[in-house]
Formats: sequence, C-alpha cells, structure tokens
Amino acid sequence: MEVSRSNDILGRLAERFPALLLRLGRWESAWAEDDLTTLAIDRPIYVTGLARSGSTILLELLASHPDVVSHQYRDFPLVPIPIWWNRFLDRASSAQSEPVERAHQDGIAVTPESPEAMEEVLWMAFFADCHDPAGSNVLDQETSAPAFEAFYRNHIRKILLLRQGKRYLAKGNYNVSRLGFLRKLFPDARFVVPVRDPVGHIASLIKQHRLFCKEEWRDPRILDHMRRSGHFEFGLDRRPTHFGDSSMVQRILAAGEIEGQALTWASVYGHVADRLEANPDLARQTLLISYADLCAAPVETLARLYRHCGLDVAEETLPEQAARIGAPTYYQPDFTDEEIATIRAVTDPTMARISRLA
Repeated sequence: MEVSRSNDILGRLAERFPALLLRLGRWESAWAEDDLTTLAIDRPIYVTGLARSGSTILLELLASHPDVVSHQYRDFPLVPIPIWWNRFLDRASSAQSEPVERAHQDGIAVTPESPEAMEEVLWMAFFADCHDPAGSNVLDQETSAPAFEAFYRNHIRKILLLRQGKRYLAKGNYNVSRLGFLRKLFPDARFVVPVRDPVGHIASLIKQHRLFCKEEWRDPRILDHMRRSGHFEFGLDRRPTHFGDSSMVQRILAAGEIEGQALTWASVYGHVADRLEANPDLARQTLLISYADLCAAPVETLARLYRHCGLDVAEETLPEQAARIGAPTYYQPDFTDEEIATIRAVTDPTMARISRLA
C-alpha cells in the first residue's frame, strides 16, 4: 500500500485550493460546452451500500459493458477536471501499467484504468459536512443545491464524453445517504445495493480496518489520501454515517468493535429499508443484491442485475463473468459463539426488513 510522491503533492494542492479546482472545472465545462450539450444523462447507475459488501466486483462487471463508463483510478486527485487531467496523463506517459493487487489485499488486481469510486471528491467540495457525524449526512428530495447540481450534471457529461459512453456508472458507499436526492436529480436512475450476511460482512470490515490502521500508522500519507478521496469506512479516521438518528451514532461510537460494526450495518441497511418502504418509486428503481446469491448463483443474479439496469448483454457474457465470482477464501470469520449472537441480535431485525424488500 503506497502513495506516490506526485500523487501526494497534487493531492495537497487540490486540498489547499478547492475553490480554484472547482473554478477550473467550470472553465473546462465551458470549454467543452458544444460537445456536452449534445449528451443526455440516461438512467445513470449507482452502486451503493456499506463497504465490503461486494460493490467493487459489481462495479467492475457493469463497467465492462460497452455502453457503460465510470471514473477510474487515474482520475484522482484532479477529479473536477477529468478531460484536461486525462489529456495531460495521456501525453505524459504512454507506458502500460501491469495490474497490481489493490490496497485492500483482497485479491482484486487493478490498473490506473480500472473503474473506481472517485466522485466523492465532488460531494465533499460542495457539502463540507457530508462526513461529519455530529449532524445528519442525509440528502433527500427536499435538498436544494443548484451550484452542485449544475456542476455534477456537467461532470457526468464530461465522463461520458471522455470515455465515449452512453450510460454513467458510479460506485459510492456514501451515496446510500443520498438516494432521495439522486432520484430527484435523475428520476430514471437505477440503484444497486449489495447486501452481505452481517457475520461475514463484519469480519471483512474489521479485517480492513486493522489493515488500514496499520498502514496509516506506517505512512501518514495513506491517511491523507484516504481523507482526500473521501474514504472514512475504515482506518484511523473511521467515521459512522449519520442517517438522522443521533442516538444511533452515539451508540456506534461508544460500542466495542464487533457491536459497533453490527450497529453500523443495521444503521446503513435500516436507512435503505426506511427509504424503500416510504417511496415505492424508489423501491422499483432499486435492486437489492444478496452477496450470498451472487456467489452461489452468479449467472442468475447477474441476469437480474443487467435487466434492472436496462443493459443488454451477449449470451456468453454471463457465464464468463460468473467465473470471476466466488466467496472469499483468503480469510475466515473467527468470532466466538457469543460474538456471533451479538451480531445477530443487532442485525436480524434489519435483515428481515431487507429480505422482505428484495
């Protein structure tokens, strides 16, 4: 797990001069206006949920569709100016990068051109408190942010233009707190929420938290990178998302590691259940994907995914993609019976609600 010197320097500059970077983003939009005005944002696809739920493999599979484009690792740190930044990168180096295992050490190999969650940089630039657990982080259909909305629509069009796509795809764990707002912006959006059994899910979260804490202690630049890219799911600056219930946030912060992660799971998916139960239209636009089903019956689950997103795939694509999917074998949960009982007691009521909505 390393952060290059150039990435760190550019990240520091972007962090120090956010207003300038947004101004450059607006200038880029004006420069490309003739091309951007011809592009329609058609049924954008949002993969969102709690980290370690299987969202990365879903992102990679969807992004491999010829009509679909997304952010890539190479877009960071100058995310607000994707066209100019990518043109610079193309001129600066023509060397092909070999795939390397990503920082999570979970067997997923990536290159700078791999799809990744990068748009959180934009949310943080416009919503300064979007990761502050002291107050609600929820953005809903009542939220009004004209400056962000104009910038964001143009940014999506720039990704479509840059990568010659028809459909925009974004993975973002924190978009789970913005379902209502995103649907207001894009009434035809498609949402995909992977759901993993809490025991295995929490084991994975704890493993990642320990890994990132260790690495961030070793190299503080990694912690800086995580903050700048909007990743607070694990590591030394881990923060719970505030879904409007201050008492739940306080319970998470006060709890031990296992119970705290169980409460986090219940908080995230409880919010999803709240939103889907209250809004039938949003529920119809949201596909809840069981991680267990994805591993046990990948062809059938992927067929549901592509139907929901409105994407046609060749007959041979599903079994080819299914061959990439499997339950993790590089670690196993080692909870005691008492710890498993604690996880189940906290998460079972929410899992029951999610199961009814699936």
